[in-house]
Amino acid sequence: MKLDPLSIPFRAGESVVRLAWVLVFALVGSPALGGASGIGVAVVGWFVVALAYQLVYYQRFEYELSDDTLDIASGVVSRRNREIPIGRVQNVDISRNVVQRALGIAQINLETAGGSSTEASLRYVGFEEAKRLQSEIGRLKRGAVSTETGDPEPERELFAVTRKELVLLGVVGLDLRLLSIVTVLLSVISPSLRERFADPLVGLAVTAPLAAVAVVGIAALISGAIALTSYYGFRLARQNDELLYERGLLQRFSGTIPLGKIQTLRISENFIARRLGYASLAVETAGYAANDEGSQSAIPLAERGRVVDLARSIEAFEGIEFERPPKRARERYAVRYSIVAALAVAAAFAADRYTGLTFAWYVALALLPLALVGAHLKWLNLGYDVQPGYVVLREGFWTRTTAVVPYYRVQTVLDSQTVFQRRRGLASLVVDTAGSSGLTNRQPRALDIDADRADNLRETVADRLQTAVQRRRSDRRRERLRSIEAELDDAPVDPA
Repeated sequence: MKLDPLSIPFRAGESVVRLAWVLVFALVGSPALGGASGIGVAVVGWFVVALAYQLVYYQRFEYELSDDTLDIASGVVSRRNREIPIGRVQNVDISRNVVQRALGIAQINLETAGGSSTEASLRYVGFEEAKRLQSEIGRLKRGAVSTETGDPEPERELFAVTRKELVLLGVVGLDLRLLSIVTVLLSVISPSLRERFADPLVGLAVTAPLAAVAVVGIAALISGAIALTSYYGFRLARQNDELLYERGLLQRFSGTIPLGKIQTLRISENFIARRLGYASLAVETAGYAANDEGSQSAIPLAERGRVVDLARSIEAFEGIEFERPPKRARERYAVRYSIVAALAVAAAFAADRYTGLTFAWYVALALLPLALVGAHLKWLNLGYDVQPGYVVLREGFWTRTTAVVPYYRVQTVLDSQTVFQRRRGLASLVVDTAGSSGLTNRQPRALDIDADRADNLRETVADRLQTAVQRRRSDRRRERLRSIEAELDDAPVDPA
Protein backbone atom coordinates (compact mmCIF):
# COMPACT_ATOMS: atom_id res chain seq x y z
CA MET A 1 0.00 0.00 0.00
CA LYS A 2 1.04 3.60 -0.58
CA LEU A 3 1.10 6.75 1.50
CA ASP A 4 -1.56 9.38 0.89
CA PRO A 5 -0.82 11.44 -2.27
CA LEU A 6 -1.22 14.64 -0.25
CA SER A 7 1.87 13.61 1.68
CA ILE A 8 3.97 14.69 -1.34
CA PRO A 9 3.27 18.45 -1.21
CA PHE A 10 2.99 18.43 2.59
CA ARG A 11 6.41 16.82 3.12
CA ALA A 12 7.91 19.15 0.53
CA GLY A 13 6.44 22.13 2.37
CA GLU A 14 7.88 20.80 5.64
CA SER A 15 11.38 20.67 4.16
CA VAL A 16 11.04 24.27 2.90
CA VAL A 17 9.91 25.48 6.34
CA ARG A 18 12.81 23.68 8.04
CA LEU A 19 15.38 25.36 5.79
CA ALA A 20 13.67 28.71 5.23
CA TRP A 21 15.58 30.43 8.04
CA VAL A 22 18.88 29.37 6.45
CA LEU A 23 17.85 30.94 3.13
CA VAL A 24 16.67 34.12 4.84
CA PHE A 25 19.96 34.64 6.71
CA ALA A 26 22.03 33.79 3.65
CA LEU A 27 20.20 36.08 1.25
CA VAL A 28 19.60 38.97 3.66
CA GLY A 29 23.33 39.00 4.42
CA SER A 30 24.12 39.10 0.71
CA PRO A 31 22.27 42.01 -0.97
CA ALA A 32 23.98 41.11 -4.23
CA LEU A 33 21.84 37.95 -4.38
CA GLY A 34 18.68 39.94 -4.89
CA GLY A 35 17.20 40.65 -1.46
CA ALA A 36 13.53 39.77 -1.05
CA SER A 37 13.11 38.73 -4.70
CA GLY A 38 16.09 36.43 -4.35
CA ILE A 39 14.57 34.87 -1.24
CA GLY A 40 11.33 34.20 -3.10
CA VAL A 41 13.13 32.61 -6.05
CA ALA A 42 15.23 30.44 -3.70
CA VAL A 43 12.17 29.28 -1.72
CA VAL A 44 10.23 28.41 -4.89
CA GLY A 45 13.26 26.66 -6.34
CA TRP A 46 13.83 24.64 -3.20
CA PHE A 47 10.13 23.70 -3.08
CA VAL A 48 10.30 22.39 -6.66
CA VAL A 49 13.38 20.31 -5.82
CA ALA A 50 11.77 19.01 -2.62
CA LEU A 51 8.56 18.23 -4.50
CA ALA A 52 10.47 16.13 -7.03
CA TYR A 53 12.30 14.27 -4.27
CA GLN A 54 9.09 13.59 -2.34
CA LEU A 55 7.43 12.30 -5.51
CA VAL A 56 10.20 9.71 -5.90
CA TYR A 57 10.02 8.94 -2.16
CA TYR A 58 6.26 8.39 -2.47
CA GLN A 59 6.67 6.03 -5.41
CA ARG A 60 9.32 3.96 -3.63
CA PHE A 61 7.58 3.78 -0.23
CA GLU A 62 5.30 0.80 0.33
CA TYR A 63 3.86 -0.89 3.38
CA GLU A 64 1.79 -4.01 3.92
CA LEU A 65 0.09 -5.35 7.02
CA SER A 66 -0.05 -9.13 7.27
CA ASP A 67 -1.27 -11.38 10.06
CA ASP A 68 2.21 -11.51 11.60
CA THR A 69 4.19 -8.45 10.52
CA LEU A 70 4.07 -4.91 9.24
CA ASP A 71 6.37 -4.80 6.21
CA ILE A 72 7.83 -1.45 5.12
CA ALA A 73 9.97 -0.83 2.03
CA SER A 74 11.45 2.64 1.65
CA GLY A 75 14.44 4.61 0.41
CA VAL A 76 15.25 6.82 -2.56
CA VAL A 77 18.97 6.28 -3.00
CA SER A 78 19.36 3.11 -0.92
CA ARG A 79 16.53 0.68 -0.24
CA ARG A 80 15.51 -0.41 3.25
CA ASN A 81 13.16 -3.30 3.98
CA ARG A 82 11.80 -3.83 7.48
CA GLU A 83 9.57 -6.48 9.01
CA ILE A 84 8.10 -5.43 12.34
CA PRO A 85 6.54 -8.38 14.21
CA ILE A 86 3.01 -7.52 15.33
CA GLY A 87 3.59 -9.30 18.62
CA ARG A 88 6.38 -6.87 19.52
CA VAL A 89 4.39 -3.71 18.79
CA GLN A 90 3.61 -1.99 22.08
CA ASN A 91 1.94 1.26 21.05
CA VAL A 92 0.37 2.68 17.90
CA ASP A 93 -0.02 6.45 18.06
CA ILE A 94 -1.68 8.82 15.60
CA SER A 95 -0.79 12.53 15.53
CA ARG A 96 -2.23 15.38 13.44
CA ASN A 97 -1.51 19.08 13.53
CA VAL A 98 -3.88 21.76 12.28
CA VAL A 99 -2.72 21.60 8.66
CA GLN A 100 -2.79 17.81 8.62
CA ARG A 101 -6.34 17.80 9.97
CA ALA A 102 -7.38 20.21 7.21
CA LEU A 103 -5.81 17.92 4.60
CA GLY A 104 -7.24 14.76 6.16
CA ILE A 105 -3.86 13.09 6.69
CA ALA A 106 -2.11 11.77 9.81
CA GLN A 107 1.19 10.38 11.04
CA ILE A 108 1.43 6.92 12.60
CA ASN A 109 4.22 6.08 15.05
CA LEU A 110 4.88 2.51 16.13
CA GLU A 111 6.78 1.69 19.31
CA THR A 112 8.14 -1.78 19.99
CA ALA A 113 9.28 -3.55 23.15
CA GLY A 114 12.70 -2.38 24.27
CA GLY A 115 12.83 0.48 21.80
CA SER A 116 14.32 3.79 22.90
CA SER A 117 12.68 5.68 20.06
CA THR A 118 9.98 5.28 17.41
CA GLU A 119 10.49 2.01 15.54
CA ALA A 120 8.66 3.13 12.41
CA SER A 121 6.64 6.10 11.13
CA LEU A 122 4.17 6.38 8.29
CA ARG A 123 4.25 10.03 7.14
CA TYR A 124 1.56 10.46 5.99
CA VAL A 125 -1.54 8.33 5.41
CA GLY A 126 -5.22 9.23 5.27
CA PHE A 127 -6.85 9.64 8.67
CA GLU A 128 -9.30 6.81 8.05
CA GLU A 129 -6.42 4.58 6.95
CA ALA A 130 -4.52 5.52 10.13
CA LYS A 131 -7.48 4.52 12.29
CA ARG A 132 -7.87 1.28 10.32
CA LEU A 133 -4.21 0.37 10.84
CA GLN A 134 -4.39 1.21 14.53
CA SER A 135 -7.50 -0.93 14.99
CA GLU A 136 -6.21 -3.79 12.84
CA ILE A 137 -2.85 -3.98 14.60
CA GLY A 138 -4.66 -4.02 17.93
CA ARG A 139 -6.87 -6.87 16.71
CA LEU A 140 -3.91 -8.87 15.45
CA LYS A 141 -2.05 -8.35 18.73
CA ARG A 142 -5.01 -9.93 20.51
CA GLY A 143 -4.58 -12.99 18.30
CA ALA A 144 -7.86 -12.51 16.44
CA VAL A 145 -7.20 -13.47 12.83
CA SER A 146 -10.72 -13.72 11.53
CA THR A 147 -12.95 -10.67 11.42
CA GLU A 148 -15.76 -12.61 13.13
CA THR A 149 -13.79 -13.10 16.35
CA GLY A 150 -11.83 -9.88 15.98
CA ASP A 151 -14.65 -7.34 16.19
CA PRO A 152 -13.70 -4.90 18.95
CA GLU A 153 -16.05 -4.38 21.84
CA PRO A 154 -17.61 -0.90 22.22
CA GLU A 155 -15.46 1.78 23.79
CA ARG A 156 -16.11 2.52 27.46
CA GLU A 157 -15.10 6.03 28.48
CA LEU A 158 -13.09 6.14 31.69
CA PHE A 159 -12.13 9.80 31.94
CA ALA A 160 -12.65 13.11 30.17
CA VAL A 161 -10.91 16.29 31.29
CA THR A 162 -13.13 19.20 32.33
CA ARG A 163 -12.52 22.93 31.91
CA LYS A 164 -11.91 23.27 35.64
CA GLU A 165 -9.28 20.54 35.54
CA LEU A 166 -7.59 22.18 32.55
CA VAL A 167 -7.33 25.46 34.45
CA LEU A 168 -6.03 23.67 37.56
CA LEU A 169 -3.56 21.76 35.42
CA GLY A 170 -2.01 25.05 34.34
CA VAL A 171 -1.63 26.11 37.99
CA VAL A 172 -0.60 22.74 39.42
CA GLY A 173 1.79 22.05 36.56
CA LEU A 174 3.69 25.30 37.06
CA ASP A 175 7.12 24.75 35.54
CA LEU A 176 9.91 26.07 37.77
CA ARG A 177 12.03 26.62 34.66
CA LEU A 178 9.50 29.23 33.54
CA LEU A 179 9.94 31.02 36.87
CA SER A 180 13.67 31.33 36.23
CA ILE A 181 13.15 32.68 32.70
CA VAL A 182 10.55 35.24 33.79
CA THR A 183 12.74 36.27 36.75
CA VAL A 184 15.63 37.06 34.39
CA LEU A 185 13.35 39.22 32.26
CA LEU A 186 11.95 41.11 35.25
CA SER A 187 15.44 41.69 36.66
CA VAL A 188 16.09 43.84 33.60
CA ILE A 189 12.90 45.84 34.05
CA SER A 190 12.82 46.26 37.85
CA PRO A 191 15.83 48.68 38.12
CA SER A 192 14.04 51.24 35.97
CA LEU A 193 10.97 50.92 38.17
CA ARG A 194 12.98 51.46 41.38
CA GLU A 195 14.49 54.64 39.95
CA ARG A 196 11.04 56.22 40.05
CA PHE A 197 11.23 56.32 43.85
CA ALA A 198 13.39 58.82 45.74
CA ASP A 199 14.31 56.33 48.45
CA PRO A 200 15.90 53.14 47.05
CA LEU A 201 14.68 51.10 50.04
CA VAL A 202 11.09 52.21 49.43
CA GLY A 203 11.50 51.39 45.76
CA LEU A 204 12.77 47.91 46.59
CA ALA A 205 9.97 47.35 49.12
CA VAL A 206 7.37 48.27 46.51
CA THR A 207 8.81 46.58 43.43
CA ALA A 208 9.91 43.29 45.05
CA PRO A 209 6.38 42.05 45.92
CA LEU A 210 5.05 43.27 42.58
CA ALA A 211 7.87 41.47 40.78
CA ALA A 212 7.16 38.25 42.70
CA VAL A 213 3.46 38.41 41.81
CA ALA A 214 4.32 39.18 38.19
CA VAL A 215 6.76 36.26 37.98
CA VAL A 216 4.24 33.75 39.32
CA GLY A 217 1.39 35.22 37.26
CA ILE A 218 3.25 35.19 33.96
CA ALA A 219 4.61 31.70 34.58
CA ALA A 220 1.11 30.47 35.45
CA LEU A 221 -0.30 31.96 32.23
CA ILE A 222 2.41 30.25 30.17
CA SER A 223 1.86 26.93 31.97
CA GLY A 224 -1.89 27.29 31.44
CA ALA A 225 -1.42 27.88 27.72
CA ILE A 226 0.84 24.82 27.47
CA ALA A 227 -1.68 22.69 29.40
CA LEU A 228 -4.54 23.92 27.21
CA THR A 229 -2.77 23.10 23.95
CA SER A 230 -1.42 19.76 25.20
CA TYR A 231 -4.45 18.32 26.99
CA TYR A 232 -7.44 20.05 25.41
CA GLY A 233 -10.17 17.49 24.80
CA PHE A 234 -8.32 14.78 26.70
CA ARG A 235 -10.31 11.58 27.03
CA LEU A 236 -9.44 8.06 28.09
CA ALA A 237 -11.45 5.01 27.10
CA ARG A 238 -11.12 1.24 27.33
CA GLN A 239 -11.72 -1.21 24.51
CA ASN A 240 -10.92 -4.91 24.81
CA ASP A 241 -7.54 -5.03 26.56
CA GLU A 242 -6.34 -1.57 25.58
CA LEU A 243 -6.62 1.98 26.84
CA LEU A 244 -7.39 4.54 24.13
CA TYR A 245 -6.55 8.21 24.57
CA GLU A 246 -6.97 11.45 22.64
CA ARG A 247 -5.56 14.87 23.49
CA GLY A 248 -4.30 18.15 22.04
CA LEU A 249 -5.57 21.37 20.50
CA LEU A 250 -3.05 22.42 17.85
CA GLN A 251 -1.41 18.99 17.63
CA ARG A 252 -3.98 16.23 18.10
CA PHE A 253 -2.74 12.89 19.42
CA SER A 254 -4.55 9.58 19.71
CA GLY A 255 -3.04 6.29 20.69
CA THR A 256 -3.32 2.97 22.46
CA ILE A 257 -1.86 1.69 25.72
CA PRO A 258 -2.02 -2.14 25.86
CA LEU A 259 -3.03 -3.24 29.35
CA GLY A 260 -0.96 -6.39 28.99
CA LYS A 261 2.20 -4.36 28.29
CA ILE A 262 1.98 -1.97 31.25
CA GLN A 263 5.12 -2.15 33.39
CA THR A 264 4.47 0.41 36.14
CA LEU A 265 1.72 2.74 37.30
CA ARG A 266 2.81 6.11 38.73
CA ILE A 267 0.55 8.35 40.78
CA SER A 268 2.15 11.81 41.00
CA GLU A 269 1.17 14.72 43.25
CA ASN A 270 3.21 17.88 43.49
CA PHE A 271 2.92 20.13 46.52
CA ILE A 272 0.14 22.30 45.07
CA ALA A 273 -1.87 19.30 43.82
CA ARG A 274 -1.70 17.63 47.24
CA ARG A 275 -3.07 20.76 48.92
CA LEU A 276 -5.98 20.76 46.45
CA GLY A 277 -6.60 17.00 46.64
CA TYR A 278 -5.58 16.30 43.04
CA ALA A 279 -3.16 13.87 41.39
CA SER A 280 -2.14 12.54 37.98
CA LEU A 281 -1.70 9.00 36.69
CA ALA A 282 0.93 7.82 34.22
CA VAL A 283 1.56 4.35 32.85
CA GLU A 284 4.89 3.04 31.62
CA THR A 285 5.23 0.45 28.90
CA ALA A 286 8.37 -1.09 27.47
CA GLY A 287 7.87 0.59 24.10
CA TYR A 288 8.06 4.27 24.95
CA ALA A 289 11.28 6.17 25.32
CA ALA A 290 12.02 7.30 28.85
CA ASN A 291 11.45 10.96 28.06
CA ASP A 292 8.15 10.39 26.25
CA GLU A 293 6.03 11.39 29.22
CA GLY A 294 3.09 12.88 27.36
CA SER A 295 2.12 9.67 25.59
CA GLN A 296 2.22 7.75 28.86
CA SER A 297 -0.21 10.06 30.64
CA ALA A 298 -3.39 8.17 31.55
CA ILE A 299 -4.92 11.04 33.57
CA PRO A 300 -3.28 14.49 33.44
CA LEU A 301 -5.12 15.74 36.55
CA ALA A 302 -8.14 14.65 38.57
CA GLU A 303 -9.27 14.25 42.17
CA ARG A 304 -6.94 11.86 43.94
CA GLY A 305 -9.64 9.33 44.85
CA ARG A 306 -10.72 9.12 41.23
CA VAL A 307 -7.13 8.62 40.11
CA VAL A 308 -6.57 5.79 42.62
CA ASP A 309 -9.82 4.09 41.57
CA LEU A 310 -8.80 4.14 37.91
CA ALA A 311 -5.32 2.86 38.78
CA ARG A 312 -6.88 -0.04 40.71
CA SER A 313 -9.12 -0.85 37.74
CA ILE A 314 -5.96 -1.27 35.65
CA GLU A 315 -3.92 -3.14 38.26
CA ALA A 316 -5.88 -4.73 41.12
CA PHE A 317 -3.59 -3.73 43.96
CA GLU A 318 -4.93 -3.57 47.49
CA GLY A 319 -5.30 -0.64 49.85
CA ILE A 320 -1.88 0.85 50.45
CA GLU A 321 -0.38 0.96 53.94
CA PHE A 322 3.09 2.41 53.73
CA GLU A 323 5.93 1.43 56.03
CA ARG A 324 8.35 4.32 56.54
CA PRO A 325 12.13 4.07 56.84
CA PRO A 326 13.58 4.01 60.39
CA LYS A 327 13.97 7.32 62.19
CA ARG A 328 17.75 7.19 61.85
CA ALA A 329 17.16 7.89 58.15
CA ARG A 330 15.52 11.17 59.19
CA GLU A 331 18.57 11.93 61.34
CA ARG A 332 20.76 11.36 58.31
CA TYR A 333 18.77 13.88 56.27
CA ALA A 334 18.88 16.37 59.16
CA VAL A 335 22.69 16.16 59.34
CA ARG A 336 23.06 16.45 55.57
CA TYR A 337 20.73 19.45 55.22
CA SER A 338 22.16 21.17 58.30
CA ILE A 339 25.67 20.96 56.85
CA VAL A 340 24.45 22.60 53.63
CA ALA A 341 22.63 25.30 55.63
CA ALA A 342 25.72 25.97 57.79
CA LEU A 343 27.89 26.34 54.67
CA ALA A 344 25.35 28.86 53.28
CA VAL A 345 25.44 30.86 56.53
CA ALA A 346 29.25 30.80 56.55
CA ALA A 347 29.37 31.98 52.93
CA ALA A 348 26.95 34.84 53.68
CA PHE A 349 28.99 35.88 56.75
CA ALA A 350 32.27 35.76 54.79
CA ALA A 351 30.80 37.87 52.00
CA ASP A 352 29.63 40.48 54.50
CA ARG A 353 32.88 40.49 56.48
CA TYR A 354 35.57 40.27 53.83
CA THR A 355 34.03 41.93 50.77
CA GLY A 356 32.57 45.33 50.01
CA LEU A 357 29.07 43.86 50.07
CA THR A 358 27.13 44.67 53.21
CA PHE A 359 23.82 43.03 53.94
CA ALA A 360 21.96 41.28 56.74
CA TRP A 361 23.87 38.00 56.54
CA TYR A 362 22.21 36.73 59.73
CA VAL A 363 18.97 36.24 57.77
CA ALA A 364 20.64 33.09 56.40
CA LEU A 365 20.44 31.61 59.92
CA ALA A 366 16.79 30.82 59.15
CA LEU A 367 18.09 28.01 56.92
CA LEU A 368 19.14 26.00 59.99
CA PRO A 369 15.63 25.29 61.34
CA LEU A 370 14.36 24.95 57.76
CA ALA A 371 16.91 22.17 57.24
CA LEU A 372 15.34 20.19 60.09
CA VAL A 373 11.85 20.75 58.69
CA GLY A 374 13.02 19.64 55.24
CA ALA A 375 14.59 16.47 56.69
CA HIS A 376 11.34 15.55 58.42
CA LEU A 377 9.22 16.18 55.31
CA LYS A 378 11.53 14.08 53.15
CA TRP A 379 11.33 11.19 55.62
CA LEU A 380 7.57 11.60 56.02
CA ASN A 381 6.94 11.07 52.28
CA LEU A 382 9.04 7.92 51.93
CA GLY A 383 7.48 4.48 52.18
CA TYR A 384 6.96 1.02 50.74
CA ASP A 385 4.24 -1.63 50.82
CA VAL A 386 4.82 -5.26 49.86
CA GLN A 387 1.53 -6.82 48.71
CA PRO A 388 0.80 -10.36 47.45
CA GLY A 389 0.83 -9.27 43.78
CA TYR A 390 2.54 -5.88 43.81
CA VAL A 391 5.29 -3.86 45.41
CA VAL A 392 4.33 -0.21 45.99
CA LEU A 393 7.07 2.39 46.49
CA ARG A 394 6.77 6.10 47.34
CA GLU A 395 9.20 9.02 47.48
CA GLY A 396 9.41 12.77 46.94
CA PHE A 397 8.12 15.86 48.73
CA TRP A 398 7.74 18.62 46.12
CA THR A 399 6.47 15.96 43.70
CA ARG A 400 5.46 12.81 45.53
CA THR A 401 5.36 9.75 43.29
CA THR A 402 3.78 6.42 44.16
CA ALA A 403 4.93 3.58 41.87
CA VAL A 404 2.88 0.37 41.63
CA VAL A 405 4.92 -2.50 40.16
CA PRO A 406 3.49 -5.98 39.44
CA TYR A 407 5.96 -8.70 40.41
CA TYR A 408 5.83 -10.35 36.99
CA ARG A 409 7.06 -7.10 35.40
CA VAL A 410 10.21 -6.86 37.52
CA GLN A 411 13.43 -7.14 35.53
CA THR A 412 16.02 -6.52 38.24
CA VAL A 413 15.85 -6.08 41.99
CA LEU A 414 18.89 -5.06 44.02
CA ASP A 415 19.83 -3.35 47.24
CA SER A 416 22.70 -0.89 47.47
CA GLN A 417 24.52 1.06 50.19
CA THR A 418 26.63 4.19 50.07
CA VAL A 419 29.42 4.81 52.56
CA PHE A 420 27.17 7.07 54.64
CA GLN A 421 24.28 4.57 54.55
CA ARG A 422 26.50 1.78 55.85
CA ARG A 423 27.44 3.89 58.89
CA ARG A 424 23.76 4.03 59.89
CA GLY A 425 22.76 0.53 58.80
CA LEU A 426 20.62 1.77 55.90
CA ALA A 427 20.22 0.67 52.29
CA SER A 428 18.12 1.45 49.18
CA LEU A 429 16.10 -1.12 47.27
CA VAL A 430 15.82 -0.64 43.49
CA VAL A 431 13.05 -2.37 41.51
CA ASP A 432 13.75 -2.07 37.78
CA THR A 433 11.29 -2.88 34.98
CA ALA A 434 11.41 -2.76 31.19
CA GLY A 435 9.62 0.60 31.37
CA SER A 436 12.11 2.19 33.77
CA SER A 437 14.98 4.41 32.66
CA GLY A 438 17.68 2.03 33.79
CA LEU A 439 19.13 1.69 37.28
CA THR A 440 20.05 5.34 37.77
CA ASN A 441 17.03 7.40 36.76
CA ARG A 442 13.29 7.24 37.54
CA GLN A 443 13.41 3.64 38.70
CA PRO A 444 11.00 2.67 41.50
CA ARG A 445 12.95 2.44 44.75
CA ALA A 446 12.68 2.34 48.52
CA LEU A 447 15.17 4.82 49.94
CA ASP A 448 17.10 4.51 53.21
CA ILE A 449 15.31 1.52 54.69
CA ASP A 450 16.89 -0.77 57.25
CA ALA A 451 19.74 -2.76 55.65
CA ASP A 452 18.48 -6.14 56.89
CA ARG A 453 14.95 -5.26 55.79
CA ALA A 454 16.26 -4.31 52.32
CA ASP A 455 17.99 -7.68 52.02
CA ASN A 456 14.79 -9.51 53.00
CA LEU A 457 12.71 -7.41 50.61
CA ARG A 458 15.08 -8.16 47.75
CA GLU A 459 14.69 -11.91 48.33
CA THR A 460 10.92 -11.58 48.77
CA VAL A 461 10.44 -9.61 45.53
CA ALA A 462 12.71 -12.03 43.63
CA ASP A 463 10.82 -15.09 44.95
CA ARG A 464 7.43 -13.60 44.16
CA LEU A 465 8.68 -12.64 40.70
CA GLN A 466 9.46 -16.29 39.95
CA THR A 467 6.11 -17.41 41.35
CA ALA A 468 4.19 -14.81 39.33
CA VAL A 469 6.01 -15.69 36.10
CA GLN A 470 5.32 -19.42 36.56
CA ARG A 471 1.65 -18.71 37.28
CA ARG A 472 1.30 -16.58 34.14
CA ARG A 473 2.98 -19.27 32.03
CA SER A 474 0.55 -21.87 33.39
CA ASP A 475 -2.41 -19.58 32.66
CA ARG A 476 -1.19 -19.03 29.09
CA ARG A 477 -0.81 -22.78 28.51
CA ARG A 478 -4.35 -23.37 29.75
CA GLU A 479 -5.65 -20.61 27.47
CA ARG A 480 -3.88 -22.15 24.46
CA LEU A 481 -5.31 -25.58 25.29
CA ARG A 482 -8.82 -24.14 25.58
CA SER A 483 -8.36 -22.36 22.25
CA ILE A 484 -7.23 -25.56 20.55
CA GLU A 485 -10.15 -27.50 22.05
CA ALA A 486 -12.59 -24.82 20.86
CA GLU A 487 -11.17 -24.99 17.32
CA LEU A 488 -11.48 -28.79 17.32
CA ASP A 489 -15.09 -28.61 18.52
CA ASP A 490 -15.94 -26.09 15.76
CA ALA A 491 -14.17 -28.06 13.03
CA PRO A 492 -16.54 -29.76 10.53
CA VAL A 493 -16.86 -33.53 10.89
CA ASP A 494 -15.88 -35.63 7.86
CA PRO A 495 -18.89 -37.84 6.98
CA ALA A 496 -16.55 -40.52 5.65
